[in-house]
Amino acid sequence: MHRLLIAIAFVGLTGAVAMAQDPVKVDPNHYKLVSENAEARVLRFHYGPHEKSVMHSHPDLVVVYLTDMRVKMTSPDGKSQEQIGKAGEAQWTPAGIHLPENLSDQPIEGILVEFKTKSAPHPAAKPAQ
Repeated sequence: MHRLLIAIAFVGLTGAVAMAQDPVKVDPNHYKLVSENAEARVLRFHYGPHEKSVMHSHPDLVVVYLTDMRVKMTSPDGKSQEQIGKAGEAQWTPAGIHLPENLSDQPIEGILVEFKTKSAPHPAAKPAQ
């Protein structure tokens, strides 16, 4: 019984790690590394019409939309939500695991700036007097 519990725990941990993988490694057809240093990593992504990725993860990041896009993001629990972005817009996104799918008949492209370190919380700004 003890071995069975260890085996179940190992499979569970392995599955969690497998779901949370680097998109550049698990989906090089859609994600390319552009630049990297100790603080951040810059990726470029490109999806053809109705293309879908694999489950992967990102740390906190900023996405810059190079094209208009409409995508479905599916989380590991199977829930999904639609996201819309306009070319030229930028958006902060918290760390997470997802499987993106381009819902458009057009290709989509963007830049991701992934942060390697969490910034310290900043105190609220004091109003000028």
